[in-house]
Amino acid sequence: MRRDSADKPDRDLRFDVELIRARLASASRPLSSAFDAQLMAAAVLVLLVQREYGLQVLLTRRTAHLHHHPGQISFPGGRIEASDASPTDAALRETAEETGLQPDVIELLGELPEFDTSTGFRITPLVATTRPPLSLAPDSFEVAEVFEVPLGFFLDRANHQRHEIFWRGRMRQYWAMPWGDYYVWGATAGIIRNLVEVLEG
Repeated sequence: MRRDSADKPDRDLRFDVELIRARLASASRPLSSAFDAQLMAAAVLVLLVQREYGLQVLLTRRTAHLHHHPGQISFPGGRIEASDASPTDAALRETAEETGLQPDVIELLGELPEFDTSTGFRITPLVATTRPPLSLAPDSFEVAEVFEVPLGFFLDRANHQRHEIFWRGRMRQYWAMPWGDYYVWGATAGIIRNLVEVLEG
């Protein structure tokens, strides 16, 4: 059953935008990983929507026909192209292409540690915020749905599940955070886990 953020009691008002900005600025981050030609550079936008009932995390559900991660829950983002001046530019460009949200309505707050995936990507997550109303125009080829999850849901570590799977010759572990009909897992859940650790210290 689908859950509406506005109707949910799992709101968490401990964190506002300025506190999140300060936590991101003060968090110790490992140095950027050494160059690895086998990993594709990518960037995503962890976008926090400032609703009156609390901060919401904007996510997308990818369309089922895509080659990479079909049907999965993800942040707006993608590969860093040669035309992108920085991971930030890539994340903002991809967000505009996928959701219709333009850079001028997005305020950057900080950056999380790089996240390497078992599928060959090195992701730079940028944390940002925006205010409603949101002028969404999802790309129907890539995005099946844009939705929001309360930040408070992700801050509750009781909602974090650790799983194992045997894949490509070895046992691998991954995080999952199911929310209603949405199964948030893999790199998206791993990045959310890193955000929670930064915010809660």
